[in-house]
Amino acid sequence: MKAAYARIMRNWENQLCFRATNRVVRPFEWGLEWAKNWPCAKGHPRNGHSPEEYLRELNQLGVENSDDFFGYKTPTDFTLDGKLLRFTSPVHTPYPANNVVHGQWFPAAPNPRRRKHKAVIVLPHWNATAGQHGALCAGMAKLGMSALRISLPYHDYRMPAELERADYAVSSNIGRTIDATRQAVIDVRAIADWLEQQGYDHVGLCGTSLGSCYAYLASAHDSRFRVNVFNHCSTYFADVVWEGLSTRHIRKSLEANITLEQLREAWAMISPPIYRDRYALQAKKTLFIYAKYDTTFPPHLSKQVIDHARETQLDHKSVVLPCGHYTLGEAPFKFIDGYHICSFLKRHL
Repeated sequence: MKAAYARIMRNWENQLCFRATNRVVRPFEWGLEWAKNWPCAKGHPRNGHSPEEYLRELNQLGVENSDDFFGYKTPTDFTLDGKLLRFTSPVHTPYPANNVVHGQWFPAAPNPRRRKHKAVIVLPHWNATAGQHGALCAGMAKLGMSALRISLPYHDYRMPAELERADYAVSSNIGRTIDATRQAVIDVRAIADWLEQQGYDHVGLCGTSLGSCYAYLASAHDSRFRVNVFNHCSTYFADVVWEGLSTRHIRKSLEANITLEQLREAWAMISPPIYRDRYALQAKKTLFIYAKYDTTFPPHLSKQVIDHARETQLDHKSVVLPCGHYTLGEAPFKFIDGYHICSFLKRHL
């Protein structure tokens, strides 16, 4: 029975994954031009280094000074139009649409007896459309937790006109992928500033898939995020791209130009394991969720996250769901997942 169930889940997972027929194999690029605005590049120009050597050096500097790398100035143009928050991202890119952050606001009903003013920042998955994760946010609001669903860099409202998918967020352009991740982390922290301005004193994070990676990096660098849900968790950014089913088209371009070990070094400063000791030193409540039949975030990578959480005695809970990455968004698994997410946040936020 177990083997038959596993076969059914993997077939279903493949079917959902390959519904998308617009994946593009883009050329490999080091993308060094994206580094010019990174703090770790200032005062450290390329001086005879090969592209790989220079990126390795920038990663070392970025990790050593990650507070600067993920640092920012609070935006001054927050605008709430109905239930849509907009502001200028502290990270500037060549794409005007991507430079405006959009957040869909789901406020909880006022309750004068509520002593805590609680809010959750929700980070969707890679290639999420503008309407996805709205039901989860609405559920949080009904439970007394206001929710703000952020549009990730190069997604939905922020997608450049030439794209059909959020290819610029994760791709075979090494530097651009780093820059998009840095931008996402900083945008999340800026939203926390806005929430504080509105009087919210308890702020949590809920990230799914790529959003989970972004959420972890943000929380590791911001003590305000005391309750965190990582919905699909994994280790090094490079390993997920290299092994995942949904990123095969990216690997096809990468593997002709770079090894997995080199890619880990090139993407070190945007990889959660680099900051796990920093995360563990902070007083946080953490929920890790992963799927037993996941072919996008392979389970053996997720288990490494849980093993380290146990080793460091992190205050955490882990949940393993009997589905895959894509099937987690299908009934009944999406309802089970939503229950675990909302109950954990409700209990600890």
